[in-house]
Amino acid sequence: MGPDAATARTMLVLATVGFALCFWAWALLSPLAVTLREELGLTSLQQSLVVATPVIVGSLGRIPVGALTDRLGAKVMFPAVSVLTIVPVLFLGFFGTSLAALLIGGFFLGIGGTAFAVGVPFVNSWHAPARRGAALGIFGMGTGGTAVSAFTTLTLANRFGRAAPFVLVAVLLAVYAVIARTVLRSPTVTGGPARQGNWLTAAARTIAQPVALKLAILYAIAFGGFVAFSVYLPTYLVNNFGLSKGDGALRMAGFVVVAVLARPVGGWLADRFNKPKVLAVLLVATGLFAILAAVVGGGRVELALEPVGTVAFLGMAAGLGAGAGAVFALVAALVEPARVGAVTGVVGAAGGLGGFVPPLLMGAIYDSQGSYTIGLLLLAAVAIAGGVLALVGFRRELG
Repeated sequence: MGPDAATARTMLVLATVGFALCFWAWALLSPLAVTLREELGLTSLQQSLVVATPVIVGSLGRIPVGALTDRLGAKVMFPAVSVLTIVPVLFLGFFGTSLAALLIGGFFLGIGGTAFAVGVPFVNSWHAPARRGAALGIFGMGTGGTAVSAFTTLTLANRFGRAAPFVLVAVLLAVYAVIARTVLRSPTVTGGPARQGNWLTAAARTIAQPVALKLAILYAIAFGGFVAFSVYLPTYLVNNFGLSKGDGALRMAGFVVVAVLARPVGGWLADRFNKPKVLAVLLVATGLFAILAAVVGGGRVELALEPVGTVAFLGMAAGLGAGAGAVFALVAALVEPARVGAVTGVVGAAGGLGGFVPPLLMGAIYDSQGSYTIGLLLLAAVAIAGGVLALVGFRRELG
């Protein structure tokens, strides 16, 4: 007999809420970056390091945390990640007044980003194979915690003081840790978490698996593309179309919302149709929208941002978000339950790190060419190549 449906839904909701809270904490520094730069006299490089440090640590930290989740289970790891994240959140809220403090706090704030590698194997274990794609897609909507941070951090800091958003998040994480430790449990059908070997061995063994590497490449394209544009889109819109910073930020928020909502759709489609073909179609469609964005962004079509450019970027958001959901439907189909955490760690790390290459590349191309066209065309080529990999890369594993 499979897991109880009502309990599975409760576990999914709790995991998604915990993921969203940890991602909210993970993204606390980004909305304050400009303010911190002005107050502390930071250079552009220093500002980038402050924002990038928690993301890099959180991405790489998913590898050991995913392996530890396979060993210890989410009932241990979700509260542990939540409690450990509280420490740097409060440190940054009250003592983040220098570059050194920001970098130290940001390093440990990266722990919040590892929650993804806890939730995926947990949600996977609670759902039947035919429903795992949709369930993991819903869980993936917890990435919307970054949007919550973007909308609330500055407002709370301006109204109640710099520490206010950090204190609020710390309190919510503490409450969640207690609830998670009390309520979360593993389904009896799984026989409990795997406990053989150590996390380092499990992580090394996972990285050496060809299927894990292929999934990591695809997630680096899908989720990495989402991360990249959610970070860089305001800069692109201001530089290329002369939008105000506020308008650019609002359009970025729209991009994030579309991608987050599309994620469970991608998982749902992959549950019902051929998984590699679904992912291939989504990535190729993303590439085509990127080509359209490159044409609009070439500067030859006056005011083409409305509506053609908007359609292009929202289409990219939908393709990237749904593609990320489809990747984890493939993870659920190709990886035995006892190793989902380890594979999720590797794949999730690739996705997080994949978000840093495109902004750097786009900035370098704009500095040298005065245009983003080449960067967008490169994104299109990578997305279409990813579609080809999805189509032909899993024939052996799926028979």
